[in-house]
Amino acid sequence: MKLVDTSILIEWLRRGELREGHISIITLIEILRGVPAHKRREVKLALEEIYTIIPLDNEVIQEYCNLYEALKRRGIKISDADLLIAASAKAKNLTLVTADKGFELLRGFGIKIEIE
Repeated sequence: MKLVDTSILIEWLRRGELREGHISIITLIEILRGVPAHKRREVKLALEEIYTIIPLDNEVIQEYCNLYEALKRRGIKISDADLLIAASAKAKNLTLVTADKGFELLRGFGIKIEIE
């Protein structure tokens, strides 16, 4: 099973490719903030029909904190949004599909990453 990152979802939406899978609530927010207000509800409902939305539950929060601490010890900085998306993938044992090569830094932390 795969968790689709915002960078990939944007590309798929541009091409009209709506593949099933999972997205983080963070990806949903990042997509919706770029949608005009009058279309936002319609787009949100459509995405919720196609994708399983991974919420920020206790598993994701714990994983985020563990990753944040491990990265901080190594002096690695990643945005909170990206780290929450990565934590969602790890907590739910999903492969993170992304076009963002910055996620490569997380391979050594038990996150399965597929760069597309």
